[in-house]
Amino acid sequence: MADKATAEPDWVRCERCAALVYGKRYTRTLRVCPECGAHGRLTARQRLDQLLDAGSCRPLAAERGERPAEHDPLGFTDTRPYAERLREARAETGMDEAVVCVGGTVEGQPAVVAAMDFRFLGGSLGLEVGTQITRAARTSLRRRVPLLLVTASGGARMQEGALSLMQMARTAQALAELDEAGVLVVSLVTDPTYGGVAASYATLADVILAEPGARLGFAGPRVIQQTTGQRLPEGFQTAEFLLSRGLIDDVVPRAALRPTLARLLRLRSGEGAARPGARGSAERPRPAIVPRGPAVRVVRTADELPERDAWEAVRLARHPMRPTAADYAAHLLQDFHELHGDRLAADCPAVIGGPGLLHGSPVMLIGHHKGGPGLEERRRRHFGMATPAGYRKAARLMRTAAKLGMPVVTLIDTPGANPGPEAESGGQALAIAENLRLMSRLPVPVVAVITGEGGSGGALAFAVADRVLVSANGIYSVISPEGCAAILWKDPGAAPAAAAALRLHARDLLRLGIVDGVVPEPPDGAHGDHAHAAALVGGALSAALDELRPWAPDRLLAERRDRFHRFGRLEEEAAP
Repeated sequence: MADKATAEPDWVRCERCAALVYGKRYTRTLRVCPECGAHGRLTARQRLDQLLDAGSCRPLAAERGERPAEHDPLGFTDTRPYAERLREARAETGMDEAVVCVGGTVEGQPAVVAAMDFRFLGGSLGLEVGTQITRAARTSLRRRVPLLLVTASGGARMQEGALSLMQMARTAQALAELDEAGVLVVSLVTDPTYGGVAASYATLADVILAEPGARLGFAGPRVIQQTTGQRLPEGFQTAEFLLSRGLIDDVVPRAALRPTLARLLRLRSGEGAARPGARGSAERPRPAIVPRGPAVRVVRTADELPERDAWEAVRLARHPMRPTAADYAAHLLQDFHELHGDRLAADCPAVIGGPGLLHGSPVMLIGHHKGGPGLEERRRRHFGMATPAGYRKAARLMRTAAKLGMPVVTLIDTPGANPGPEAESGGQALAIAENLRLMSRLPVPVVAVITGEGGSGGALAFAVADRVLVSANGIYSVISPEGCAAILWKDPGAAPAAAAALRLHARDLLRLGIVDGVVPEPPDGAHGDHAHAAALVGGALSAALDELRPWAPDRLLAERRDRFHRFGRLEEEAAP
């Protein structure tokens, strides 16, 4: 059936701010209020027209000439027969069901798209919607192209009873097959997405995006208030609320959806950015990407490095103007998109991460972020000291990288793990331990660079890697010099002596075999020239990845294991 999208009236009143908007202007702004930014609902067809390249949309059902069957498995009747409600929904919307599944391209990048339409029985999940979502997933699997799910739903379809409930498990299984096959899944949550859809395919994606103000949850606010008697906080269950609690990756305004989705899809193909002027490709200004230059000479033997004062190395490693992980991402990675949250309860600002193209090849970047030189920003970033949510966010991104066959790059600059009581009650030790185990078994290349401070287990949780490098002015230690001095010297003023005794600077780290190489810095240090520092780090990263990419997973795991086994004795068991 053809979608019966109604023509825009001459004037539209915004449901949020009550502003009157000229209908043609409302259409030009993609049904976003120009006064307050409220995002109006789109039909499935309008959504596909907005996201997909013109002329690229091909319905999946047309491949086999299929039409949805009449589904009334229970012979259900409330105030009206279910069959009658179905016929009415089809007549009013021009749709066969609450979802439209198509193949198409987004700025030239192929994808299978399943777009839901709230007009059709509240976008409810029933047998036919479950069938269509499952078919879309299997088509994505067969074509080996990403799956994009656009959700808008009130939940499971009550008129189909427990059979509708089974669609949650059915669609979850279909997405699990994509996980096993390494096929990217992106979810776009639109308003509203509740119940069975929220608790299945809407939130099982590798990347979860949401439009501003979109609501997502299992139980709706009215049910929660009636059941618990609790007053809900302002903005409860909105996209912004969920982002702040680490449950989704990003909130993306409608006008930015096409370039954002295209950027994510391009990362799977390793292609470059969209051509300038491509529809919807405008982005915020950012530093120029540093091109891959001549090979960077990474120092491999300690004798090539000069003797230096350990305390001076500590001071330089902590310089407030040293580049952060965000600075390196801005200078090195094309199409970088930061992903947020641990998908459990929080988003730690001391850790950033996301996919991007390093000299044209996809990587998953994860790094500590101390904040800029301003004290307020450094406080907001916890001075680069990750909470359990930060380590769990990193673990989630590493698993995504492993699924997609994408190398992991970590940039380490932290005084250590967050020592606060909330971090401890949140399972700080467990989160670090889980990362150590996870990184030891990642089936993709892993390269770590200590760009500043490498503080104890909080740094090691990002450094179980195939290659561990350190910047020339970086340090790596079991404890801070101040902490060591206070405990062993009983004198905080002995920190310089403790720094020397800990052998924490680049020359000693290389001599001890803790690191595999030392990355040079600009003459005045990384803090003096961020672009030059990024070029040096980027060159070292690319060289390491060029070496590791051809290795099979078994070799990566075996050599990574052996790398860390050499830091101790392992006696051979006596033969029986």
